Amino acid sequence: MGDGMSIKQTPLHAFHRAHNARMVPFAGWDMPVQYANGIKAEHLATRQSAGLFDVSHMAQIEISGDRAAADLAALTPSDIAGIGDGRLRYSLFLNDQGGVLDDLMIGRMGDIFYLVVNAGRADHDIAHLEKHLDATTKLTHRTDRALVALQGPKSADILGMLGLNLDDFRFMQLRHFDFNGTDLLISRSGYTGEDGFEIAIPAGAATAFCDACLSTGLVTLAGLGARDTLRMEAGLPLWGHELDETITPVEAGLGFAISKKRRDAADFPGAARIIDELKTGPKRRLVGLSASGARPVRDGVILRHNDKPVGSVTSGGFAPSLDRPAALGFVEAEFAVAGTSLLADTRGTPTAITVSALPFVQHQYFR
Repeated sequence: MGDGMSIKQTPLHAFHRAHNARMVPFAGWDMPVQYANGIKAEHLATRQSAGLFDVSHMAQIEISGDRAAADLAALTPSDIAGIGDGRLRYSLFLNDQGGVLDDLMIGRMGDIFYLVVNAGRADHDIAHLEKHLDATTKLTHRTDRALVALQGPKSADILGMLGLNLDDFRFMQLRHFDFNGTDLLISRSGYTGEDGFEIAIPAGAATAFCDACLSTGLVTLAGLGARDTLRMEAGLPLWGHELDETITPVEAGLGFAISKKRRDAADFPGAARIIDELKTGPKRRLVGLSASGARPVRDGVILRHNDKPVGSVTSGGFAPSLDRPAALGFVEAEFAVAGTSLLADTRGTPTAITVSALPFVQHQYFR
């Protein structure tokens, strides 16, 4: 890497190499972007059966102490104290202007809050936490664990075949499971729109667990490429694209992440702007974008209406489930209506764009 830092490897690095993954640098990590079958096949296998993704580059953080809930609440718009034992919540680190510093998952197991944050924001988030946590609040970065995502309609069947009892285990729950004497911390969640699980595993046991998943015959290994196309079809935001320090949760369609209790109290970072947007609407909104023809529109492309710039594309590419190009982007609120016709500037050639409702592919969470 150009800054002289060595690229990091997940506990599954040798596993990926053994399975002929194409490896690429991503957020400081050497990660599989795809395997031999290619992104489209991995994507469709996840929608139809199950895909297995290494997401160990994401940071797993534990926060504990008497002030842990209050400290986390001060940085997010979530009702942290209201997260029940064994429950998981999607949340956001916000700045004082209401922009998103990062999105994250926060789970609770007893007196410990379990956070999973984006790889590209991990150093920022840990520094942000350390700056604001009380001296009595403990932060532990769990670098001793791998993290894999098993996603797709067959994912629960696969874990059942491995001997895990998933009775009464539903979307956004968190629980410890035993796998051949190894403790797994599993949440029923994911980043594909499908039913699925994110599984924290002691680093030394990660390969054996992945081998066991593959032995069922129902699992396809999947890389970052398929993870991105799956989340785009599901309308799920990616920090640095649909989220950044200038974009508010309301603009990004994430108003659900702001709890009623916190809205009423107006006591979270950026509350004045965010509450105003919740009441009166934001000036821009995240929308789906469907392009005419076979050429995808890419990140950064300007969107126009009657030659006037009204927005831009934040993520774009081929959507395998739709068998056509699709994109996400922000447009001025008056144009954020499904069916609105726009033009995209693509290499000097205007491409007809239609605003689409999100998600492109309906979520299949097990509630």
